[in-house]
Amino acid sequence: MIKKEFKVILISLIVSFVLTGAKFGAYFVTHSVAILSDALESIINVVAGAFACYSIYLSSKPKDENHPYGHGKVEFFSIGFEGAMIFIAGCLILVKAISYFFSPHELHKVDSGIYIIAFTSVVNYVLGKYLVNQGKKIPSITLTGNGHHILTDAYSSIGLIVALLLIQFTGYTIIDPIASIIMAILILTKGYQLMRRSISGLMDETDMQVVDKIIALFSANRSPRMIDVHNMRVQQYGNNYHIDCHITMPYYLSLAETHDEISRLEKLVNEQLFSGEAEFFIHMDPCTPNGCEHCLVEACPVRQHPFERRIEWDRNNVLPNAKHNEATT
Repeated sequence: MIKKEFKVILISLIVSFVLTGAKFGAYFVTHSVAILSDALESIINVVAGAFACYSIYLSSKPKDENHPYGHGKVEFFSIGFEGAMIFIAGCLILVKAISYFFSPHELHKVDSGIYIIAFTSVVNYVLGKYLVNQGKKIPSITLTGNGHHILTDAYSSIGLIVALLLIQFTGYTIIDPIASIIMAILILTKGYQLMRRSISGLMDETDMQVVDKIIALFSANRSPRMIDVHNMRVQQYGNNYHIDCHITMPYYLSLAETHDEISRLEKLVNEQLFSGEAEFFIHMDPCTPNGCEHCLVEACPVRQHPFERRIEWDRNNVLPNAKHNEATT
């Protein structure tokens, strides 16, 4: 799987390098500041691709004493680095576009620039879609992030083509820096989004969509002996996940019986939710008489209160560090 991920990002790196050269060729032919903006952003594709190659290599290394959760978090650093580079490129493009108003220059062979940029836009779109699809299939946040960045590059190139066509038919060269400024704003926005994604991953921000999937799977395969699940925490390390939670079960069960229940859940999550590895740390809590009201165990030998209602599991009662009877009293 890692070899495939590395192969995909290497293809992206080579294609991005060729397209960057083509865009700079278009700039030297036309002297368009908007085309230069597009070319500067493409440099980031090359730099980010190279860094992504290294991050994929590093994230594939096994766990060791210094990195007990593996090296997967480097992928968050990778997309943060890419986002920062994109943001810097956006700032440079903005400065270059504004300077045009103080020192305008004549454009040349705009039609040639249109053909070159149109070609790079099509190739980038195909490449971006390929990376996003592969990133979801593997899965890999590095490939997905790189793919979304390249798709943004393709879309901005389409906007650039529209601007060049307007210049070609109207002769208003002022459109050139205006288009460059719009592109710079879009690039700055994308850079911010990638940095935000990186920070959230490095700070272990909870992905609620993943939490909802885990809760739904637990609920669909709920054993009557699982009285409640609470204090759930989910952390992502590259393609792998670390899941903590507390599960309340009848106090009279043997260690072997509780272990079998936990093993069943681990197997379900790894087989049905993640193509990577989900590691569990589950703390077992013994039941108390207060939990009898929503305990699903029929003919419980130690029941002290009659069953009243089944409590459905959701974020409100699975995430807090409180048993269901404590959270609802």
